[in-house]
Amino acid sequence: MTQDLFEKFNPILNSYNSIPSGENNPFTVSMEKVLSPTTAIINGRETILAGTNNYMGMTFNEECIKAATDALMTLGTGTTGSRVLNGTYNGHKNLEETLKKFYDTEYAVVFSTGYQANLGVISTLAGPKDYIVIDADSHASIYDGCALGNASVVRFKHNDPENLEKRLNRIRRDDPEAGILVVLEGVYSMLGDQAPLKELTTISKKYDAYVLVDEAHSIGVFGKTGRGVAQEQDVEDQVDFIVGTFSKSVGTIGGYCVSNHPKFEVLRLVCRPYMFTASLPPSVVASATKALELISNSNLRSKLLQNSARLNNGLDDAGFDMGTTGESPIAAIIVGDQKTAIAFWGEMIREGVYVNLALPPATPNGLNLMRCSLSAAHSFEQIDFMLEKFIKVGRKLGLLQSVTERNLETA
Repeated sequence: MTQDLFEKFNPILNSYNSIPSGENNPFTVSMEKVLSPTTAIINGRETILAGTNNYMGMTFNEECIKAATDALMTLGTGTTGSRVLNGTYNGHKNLEETLKKFYDTEYAVVFSTGYQANLGVISTLAGPKDYIVIDADSHASIYDGCALGNASVVRFKHNDPENLEKRLNRIRRDDPEAGILVVLEGVYSMLGDQAPLKELTTISKKYDAYVLVDEAHSIGVFGKTGRGVAQEQDVEDQVDFIVGTFSKSVGTIGGYCVSNHPKFEVLRLVCRPYMFTASLPPSVVASATKALELISNSNLRSKLLQNSARLNNGLDDAGFDMGTTGESPIAAIIVGDQKTAIAFWGEMIREGVYVNLALPPATPNGLNLMRCSLSAAHSFEQIDFMLEKFIKVGRKLGLLQSVTERNLETA
């Protein structure tokens, strides 16, 4: 009998089929109407959005909407071609010029998604005689970029400079002439923790490695002008490539890579995910360009971090087991088991708060998480409403720890 190609997915299907159906299923929920960057109608009720990665609230920015509308009316709905054929409009070039100005780099290439930016750059840069060294908690797009290429892949312990040095030292000892690309993230998406880029880049350069930093969750959020954690930690001169996305702080879709390497432009001729994918629609390009201009001159970062501290500290004070701190716009509550996590999500949506249910294998260390991503557009009143509902549901599910219980756990 022929092997069923889907049989390997049976454990995942069995787990999925245990999730309640209908409006209690977090993976089939839909936004019936989006009212603002922070509210939507879900299951017929107005709901606060606390899990959208809309960090700067740009999705409803009037200037971005006008730029997108003007481009849509004058240039149509799409390019119907890749960048190397008919898919490069003046807007695409202007967006790349805006990125160069934003990051103060010589070169910039725009991709159709942030996922493709990692997929294309990583798989293209490192060849069969090279090594890619990645953090164990890297995003799926980084792992897939490694898989698409044919370099040797080495992992190091999450945010562990000593372990990175151990891996690099071994590579250099065994293969002194090898090319090495170290791939890091400014902020890790599930728990929202920052990478210690200063230590990691210093070690990487000690072993003559190139450094790529994915700033997907940190563009707009960190750094004096919102360039990310590399700017925040003053290590941009040690970073060879910065990859990012337009689907979070920029409020639309698309990805990019910027660099000062003098041969960087050759990627347009050899990077398959760039060469064989239709380019971004003009409306998306226009809104992304305008959002980048606004972000670089924005005071929204301070408001976002105030919101983050208010929620993270409030959840921590209430007794939740937190995987994050107030220094990140991501708030992640660790929940012991999947059944409780699913119940938690269902209770929160009924209470009028949409959050992300994050389960293994998407999460590090097999954690079950209630994950929030805040916006500068959230009001303090909305943050306090979220806290009220989290505490109500957490108490109902027995997830709140007392100070005594915490002290016993850490003793």
